[in-house]
Amino acid sequence: MSLVYNKSIELLFKCSSEDGFLASAQNISNYKRVWARDGVICGLAALASGNEELIQIFKKTIETLAAHQHKIGTVPSNVSIQNNDIDVSYGGLAGRVDAVTWFVIGVCQYAYCKKEDSFIDKYKSNIEKCFTLLEAWEFNNKHLLYVPLSGNWADEYITDGYVLYDQLLRLWALKSYNHFVKSDSISNKIENIKEQIQINFFPDSGGEKFHEKAYNEVKFKDYLPCSFSPSGYKIQFDAFANALAVMLNIGDEDFQDRQMNFAFNLASETKLGMLPAFWPPISEDDEHWNLLKNNCKYEFRNYPNEFHNGGSWSMVNGFFGLALFSKNKIQQTDFILEKINNANEISDFSFYENFNTKTREPNGVPYCAWSAAAGVLLHQTRYSDFKLLI
Repeated sequence: MSLVYNKSIELLFKCSSEDGFLASAQNISNYKRVWARDGVICGLAALASGNEELIQIFKKTIETLAAHQHKIGTVPSNVSIQNNDIDVSYGGLAGRVDAVTWFVIGVCQYAYCKKEDSFIDKYKSNIEKCFTLLEAWEFNNKHLLYVPLSGNWADEYITDGYVLYDQLLRLWALKSYNHFVKSDSISNKIENIKEQIQINFFPDSGGEKFHEKAYNEVKFKDYLPCSFSPSGYKIQFDAFANALAVMLNIGDEDFQDRQMNFAFNLASETKLGMLPAFWPPISEDDEHWNLLKNNCKYEFRNYPNEFHNGGSWSMVNGFFGLALFSKNKIQQTDFILEKINNANEISDFSFYENFNTKTREPNGVPYCAWSAAAGVLLHQTRYSDFKLLI
């Protein structure tokens, strides 16, 4: 194994606690917690690594999240347990929809990789609460989730309403669970969600649109828009969502190939060689600038080319690499893996949260667990025949 791979495993151990994976080894209070999405992504890397100690930390992560699931089904965004003092957060200014879907994915991936169907039985009631809650969050019973501003990992960005990323995570969660339970009703729900994604996010699609007027005004490109709502479409490229769409085989092969070519060309043109989380950056003269500027609880971080606003994340690029590999684009996969490793090495293996895409300057918190997880997950998928349940 390479030095950066070993350093990544080392950091995952440093971010381990008796309650699960912490978001960072840095002593920053908000990151010294067990987070749903961070913890599950680290858990996927633990499974990929085959390291039994890390896999047990993932199991503890799931146990912690399940133990503090709200009675209506909400999964904690994060949990802090210190000296028997428990602090559970279901979100800040808004709840976190993707905590629910990542939890289900995590349980199913553990059961699949460990060949423990009993693990599904153990958390069956938790999972079914999640799916009941997600159904309620459609609001109009038309198969797509309605997500509030700040309702997912891009919690200071502009996406809201029918956010593509969240539809795809729900689809992945349903498909994963249905691998075990083989339910006709879940199979039908999967097909209904896929159909609505096709109708509302793809160019030149048939079917009745949620927002026909807004759809007809969109100038579609070689990727899927990031979200739409009653106010219209937001057409920024969402790297995470488009990677998930390819991994889940949404759309025909021609469109998937165009998605990947667009994304790889964009990545290869940056100084980091990594794909920005959202593109293009929103600037002060953009119609969405005030929405972006005001969507922060503490301090503004979304300057152009930084954070969610065009910044580059190792974690997101890990999933982009998985999408490339799923389409047998091996040379491009190797390129992205190399760039993830290069980014994680910056400042003596500081595993920064994200980087300024224009200057390569690191941003955010160092020693982020999911930055390390990205490299481990992609490396093991590429070289050790590790396969996620998709």
